[in-house]
Amino acid sequence: MIRVLVADDQAMVRAGLRLILESQPDIEVVGEAVDGEDAQVAVRRERPQLVLMDIRMPRMDGITATRKLIEQDPTLRVLVVTTFDADQNVYEALRAGASGFILKDSSPEQLVAAIRLIAAGDALLAPARTRRLIEAQVRPHPSADTSLIRTLTEREREVLVLMARGLDNGQIGEALFVSEATVRTHVGHVLSKLDARSRVQAVVYAYESGLVQPGSA
Repeated sequence: MIRVLVADDQAMVRAGLRLILESQPDIEVVGEAVDGEDAQVAVRRERPQLVLMDIRMPRMDGITATRKLIEQDPTLRVLVVTTFDADQNVYEALRAGASGFILKDSSPEQLVAAIRLIAAGDALLAPARTRRLIEAQVRPHPSADTSLIRTLTEREREVLVLMARGLDNGQIGEALFVSEATVRTHVGHVLSKLDARSRVQAVVYAYESGLVQPGSA
C-alpha cells in the first residue's frame, strides 16, 4: 500500500485528488496539508511514503517544504503537481529533491501511474519532459561541488549518464550488459556519493556539474 499525503492550499483540489487516489486498491491517502508548514506537521504525524506537493502555497511554498521534508527523511518521495512544466519553480523543486512533477491537467490514470512509478523509485517520471525542463533551466550553479563527480567510478559515471537519458534500471542493465540488481547497486552508490535524494536530483547535478551537456542526453 502506497501511503500518500496531499499538500495543496485549495480545498477542491485536495478533495479531487483524494477522490481519484482512494479509488485505487494500492494507494491510501493518509492526510492533507494546506501549505508547506502544515505539510511538515502532517508528514511527521502520518508518515506517508509520498507527498503530492503544490508549489505556490501561503506561509511556506512547495520548494522550501520539499527541501525541508527530504532533509528530515531522505526516503520520502515528493511528486510536484504544477500548472506549467517549463517553470523555474518546478526545476528548483527538482533540485530540492522532488522525484518528479506532473501537470494539473493530467488524467487520473496518468496521476496514478506517476505515483506508482515514483514509489517504485527505479526510473525517472516522464524522462523526455523532465530532460527538456532541466535543459531549459540548467545554469552553472555556484553550489555545485563538481569534485563529487570525481568520486564516481567510471561505471558509476556511465550509469549516471544513462539515468540522465531517462533509462530505467532494466534498460541500463541491457545497455551495460549487467544485471538489474547490479544496476540498483550502482545507482545507490551514485546517489550516496552525490548526496542526492532522488534519481532526478542526481540528473540535475549531472547537468550542473557539466558531466552531461544540454542536448547530449
